[in-house]
Amino acid sequence: MGDNPAFAEAADELGAAMAQAGVQLVYGGGHVGIMGVAAEAVMREGGRVVGFIPEHLTRLEAAYQGATELHVVENMHVRKFAMFERADAFVVFPGGFGTMDETFEILTWRQLGIHNKPIIIANIEGYWDPFLDLVDSMIARRFAKPVNRDLFTVVDDWTRILPTIEQELGRAGVGTVAADAAERL
Repeated sequence: MGDNPAFAEAADELGAAMAQAGVQLVYGGGHVGIMGVAAEAVMREGGRVVGFIPEHLTRLEAAYQGATELHVVENMHVRKFAMFERADAFVVFPGGFGTMDETFEILTWRQLGIHNKPIIIANIEGYWDPFLDLVDSMIARRFAKPVNRDLFTVVDDWTRILPTIEQELGRAGVGTVAADAAERL
């Protein structure tokens, strides 16, 4: 869960707020880590949790049996696509390599125009500052266009996550996906 209790505290508070707002959590199905904390908070507050966990991970980490729906899937690719299909927005909390993998996939898919779903980077305690520096470096070195900085929104406080998603969903137009993608490539 990282070296800072603020990460888990923010996940717990967000999970509770999601349940109270009637927002369903779609996530990777585990009972460990930051997302396990969020899932437990959603369920504790009477919300809905949908998890997708690859079969091989059920042997390595505990699947969250308390989820409203728990789907055991074939592999990581199926897991990520299933989460993508069921989610209306993505929240990226502090995490490790798996978090980075999922983050770059949804960023790339948005860049390519496959989706126009909001991506919110939860920069709790400045965790994502090095990532943001990397994105700025990619742009400065012309490996990415400046418009790619608009693929995601950064919030420094978990209380901004749900309002930001609501705002982003309000302006996300289905017809703008292809045109936006052309600018980003």
